[in-house]
Amino acid sequence: MNRAVTKAGPVVALGAMSGTSLDGIDWAVVETDGHQVFRFGESGYRPYAGGERAVLRAALGRWAGPEVEAAGDLVTRAHVEALRAAVPVELVGFHGQTLAHEPRGRGTLQVGDGGALAEALGRPVVWDFRSDDVAMGGEGAPLAPFFHFACAKWIGATEPLCFLNLGGVGNLTYVDPGFDRPEAEGALLAFDTGPANAPVNDLVQARLGLEMDVGGALARRGNVETGALELFLAEPYFARMPPKSLDRNDFAEMVALVGELGDADAAATLTAMCAAGVAQGMEHCPRPPARLLVTGGGRLNPVLMEMLRVSLDCAVEPVEAVGLDGDMLEAQAFAYLAVRVARGMATSCPGTTGVGACVGGGTLSVPEMV
Repeated sequence: MNRAVTKAGPVVALGAMSGTSLDGIDWAVVETDGHQVFRFGESGYRPYAGGERAVLRAALGRWAGPEVEAAGDLVTRAHVEALRAAVPVELVGFHGQTLAHEPRGRGTLQVGDGGALAEALGRPVVWDFRSDDVAMGGEGAPLAPFFHFACAKWIGATEPLCFLNLGGVGNLTYVDPGFDRPEAEGALLAFDTGPANAPVNDLVQARLGLEMDVGGALARRGNVETGALELFLAEPYFARMPPKSLDRNDFAEMVALVGELGDADAAATLTAMCAAGVAQGMEHCPRPPARLLVTGGGRLNPVLMEMLRVSLDCAVEPVEAVGLDGDMLEAQAFAYLAVRVARGMATSCPGTTGVGACVGGGTLSVPEMV
């Protein structure tokens, strides 16, 4: 077995993330022993071309069939292309692409072949991070909270704080850095807050042929339809206690709620729905957090950030305010988690996914020739 799995001390690992926004592949290097972050290394981005996004979109929500096979082949091939150009590392964490997520039903599906990636890169690859958690009764998401705990330690936080990732779906992690370990009861609480960028992206794609509402420019020109917002907040999901998670398409009816609105009003309303979901979620925090650190593409939308600041009682800042990289935090998380999996450590716990006991999910594939 490769020495990266067995040696003591820090490991130079690379994490790769392809999120529900379907924009591309982020990769980032982290040096860690699975507890502490010692160094953040290089990072990169491989965008999906329009035709590639179309292949992925066609497979969303499916569990099997030719569309799923095509998406899996694409994801594997694109990651080989992206990561071959990356710096040499000892271990790779490969999230793959989530196509369907139904933890209380059929399970969770991330496509991409970690074994094939390991052979192509000549490096051990940890993948399929979520299935074991779901099999043990957990939500399988979010998985970044253990890394958020390490980041809170890295920035020297002493008071409770929250990390908010605004990708296709929004997810919140409450961290109490007063604990020594992320597995400790009360150290973490995590859950999906609701839809984030996905509905706005889908709206502008369908109506205007655009990938996203860049800088919130369209939403800024619109007015929020309060009736649609109230209907959104009446969804049973918001009354459920965390931990809880969502599939990208769980709130597909949001676009229907704004179907009769003009482009700007529809974008403004969908953006307000994202902020309102976060505000509802913050009420579950065990203690009021000192600050909310925002990562993911949503932090680049000034309209959304202002909506959050107006609706919350704590400071709302992009993670760059504390020296972290909001474009790469999720990719870094899977580098960190890969080391934990390779060393038999937990990657989720009752407070993060609702699983019955701490779980170290993930499959380790080691190439035949290393």
